[in-house]
Amino acid sequence: MIQAEQFEVLVLGSGAGGKLIAWHMAQSGRRTAVVERRWIGGSCPNIACMPTKNQISSASTAHVARHGARHGTISGAVAVDMALVRRRKREMVERQVAKHLRIYQESGAELIMGSGRFVAPKTLEVKLNDGGTRVLAADKIFLNVGTHAAVPNVPGLEAARPLTHIEALELDYVPKHLIVIGGGYSGLELAQAFRRFGSAVTVVESGPRLMTREDVDVSDEIRRVLGDEGIQILAGAQLLQVGGRSGDTVTLSLRTPSGEQQIDGSDILVAAGRIPNTAGIGLKEAGVELDGRGYVSVNGRLETSAPDVWAVGECAGSPQFTHISEDDFRIIRDNLAGGHRSTGDRLVPYCMFTDPPLARVGLSEGEAKRQGVLARVATLPMDSVLGAQATDQRQGFMKVVVGNNDDRILGFTMIGASAGEVMAAVQTAMLAGLAYSSLADADFAHPTMAEGLSSLFSSVPPRSVPETK
Repeated sequence: MIQAEQFEVLVLGSGAGGKLIAWHMAQSGRRTAVVERRWIGGSCPNIACMPTKNQISSASTAHVARHGARHGTISGAVAVDMALVRRRKREMVERQVAKHLRIYQESGAELIMGSGRFVAPKTLEVKLNDGGTRVLAADKIFLNVGTHAAVPNVPGLEAARPLTHIEALELDYVPKHLIVIGGGYSGLELAQAFRRFGSAVTVVESGPRLMTREDVDVSDEIRRVLGDEGIQILAGAQLLQVGGRSGDTVTLSLRTPSGEQQIDGSDILVAAGRIPNTAGIGLKEAGVELDGRGYVSVNGRLETSAPDVWAVGECAGSPQFTHISEDDFRIIRDNLAGGHRSTGDRLVPYCMFTDPPLARVGLSEGEAKRQGVLARVATLPMDSVLGAQATDQRQGFMKVVVGNNDDRILGFTMIGASAGEVMAAVQTAMLAGLAYSSLADADFAHPTMAEGLSSLFSSVPPRSVPETK
């Protein structure tokens, strides 16, 4: 075997957490290498978060142009040039990649482009993209290999060559009829975007409703919003068979609550979950154990079963958000410096970037009930918020879950304009341990969407008195 090159730190995968670890370690004077198969900086700047939001922004522009008359702006016919939409997205990605390369150079971390496989504990064989092989060994190993889109095992689906989010972001045409398999967050974001570009869109969800992680009222409101834009939603629909070829003509056979039916379309987008990229990279040889779903088994400190080997981000089963992968880095960084941080100690905020967006942090009403947490719930329609009335952005609502006995804010959900920014204010209060009354009495600027928080928290019911037996 080729003689191994010795490093102090080796990172497999250059996603959000991995690159931050590499840059930090290299800047601290440790000899560090990062092995990346394809996407410099990981999926977020290349094929996921940022390019998706870039495309959603383009779709929003098309939507506003078509409906400008509502606001008194009269324009002619609106056409979408998907080649220009794609070029705008690609230019943004190129800027991000250039920034990453600059930071690699400045940090001193070596970026190695190739496919890695462990051949022994802490020893990685890398097939270089430009030919040749390198063998790398290190004192500390960090796994940041991410996930990829799952394609359900349905007859004819794989043969139909469906789009995933990667291919959808590279389209240079507007699909005539896009069928989205999966009613989760990323599928709904792209469903609305392509509807606004001009596609007919059908969403096929096997579960009883969209976004089953959310409360029923949240799911119902998002369904109403998308339905108002002409998106067809088929929930409780079992996909039986697929015929044809995505990009040409496709036929989907479904079993629905109202019986079996067929849907004809032009393109299929699969958004039905993720699979960890842990197969075929020699984790057994590295002494790294996986859980029953194929994710790397880690403890609260993100340590694996192998000494001095950590896993970060999606492959470690962390919530699948870039900001959580970044927090994985901070947990490891602080613990290596003598800290005692754990993944169990953090709040997990997230957004779905539909229009209006969904934002949530902490417990939902349903989660509180399932966990046996005594809680009070208050809801405020966005139509009651003066900022929403002023701008005619009245869809959605705010919802808060408050502890019954201690007045702590346990969770917040919002569907509405600027939901992510409003959520950040509540998250800050939760991190500070403030009682809900602090927000009820706060003097928020008028007329902003955050102003609605005062009304929302003022409507929290009083504490219930436990029944005595």
